[in-house]
Amino acid sequence: MKTLVIERETVRRNAAVVKERAGSAVIYAVLTGDGQGAGLVDLAKLLRGEGIGRFAVAEAADAAALRKAGFVDEEILMLRSTAVREELETLMDLNVVCAIGSHDAGVALNGLAEARSTVAEAHIQVDVGLGCGGFLSSEPEKILSMYRYLPNVALSGLFTQVSAGFRPEAGLLAELRRVTAAVHAAGFETGLVHAGGSEALLAGCLEGLDGVQAGAAFLGRRPRLRGSGLKAAGWGEALIEEVRWLPRGHLAGGLRPAPLRRPVRVGVLSVGYENGFGLPDPGCSGLPALLRQWGKVRRCFVQVGEQRVRVIGGPGPRETLLDLTDLKCGPGDTAVFELDPLLSRGMPREYR
Repeated sequence: MKTLVIERETVRRNAAVVKERAGSAVIYAVLTGDGQGAGLVDLAKLLRGEGIGRFAVAEAADAAALRKAGFVDEEILMLRSTAVREELETLMDLNVVCAIGSHDAGVALNGLAEARSTVAEAHIQVDVGLGCGGFLSSEPEKILSMYRYLPNVALSGLFTQVSAGFRPEAGLLAELRRVTAAVHAAGFETGLVHAGGSEALLAGCLEGLDGVQAGAAFLGRRPRLRGSGLKAAGWGEALIEEVRWLPRGHLAGGLRPAPLRRPVRVGVLSVGYENGFGLPDPGCSGLPALLRQWGKVRRCFVQVGEQRVRVIGGPGPRETLLDLTDLKCGPGDTAVFELDPLLSRGMPREYR
């Protein structure tokens, strides 16, 4: 038996930090990856209770799930530009704000809206140099053509995405501001100008924008979010399934089995790296950070009551071995361990 636990109060406190950092800017809660692994609808409901009423998704199915769950009046933004007619039809049926990141996507959306004798709402997606999709910021004329030649599309916003490796000196947001200035100089209104990137938001690099997108911040995740006042929301729990003795010299361990130096009383957890336990943080970049993460995996521990328990040889694919030799615990006791919800797989989810 194993469970991914999400603590409601921690998410609420993280949401308060995000709102404080956003200031007067509107907030889009990014619910990609099944709500950052915390459950698309569950997380959306919790954030709506904290006053956040705009949501961003990357799949039409996610937008449909939100509408079905009662998110009828809330704005839902599609973060991914598409020219596929069937997908655009679904997005329009769901009253989703589409993203236009190419000439083809703009023409396709305008044509569909014209055929329906209606007007579709959309935001322009801009690539400021990270390859995250959208019109290149170096080609403003292509962006301006969307304002000039799409009579059945109401362009109510303009946005970009900032990667986890964001650095203020890179001037990425200066690119976005140049695009905004070009639109205004041509006599058009951009509507809501916003950018995505939890780390950039918490570093104060998105100041001056009309809106911000945040996802990982609500769960207090990614290494560079530390020191921001956020707390990691979510952990794993699993029962010790059985206990057995292994003799000295017996091979044991998951990632790196090695001969035991002494007889060991071993506890078995039915959870492993296939469930996301012990995997390096996906936000890590650079060799030093990756080496530190790998060291953490090899020196992995869980908590059983007040006892800190060593994992033998790192988590295995489906089972993890614990060294219980000098500890008072046994089958049926609960082990608690660090688990990023975004990485968890095959774990029933429970909000507390």
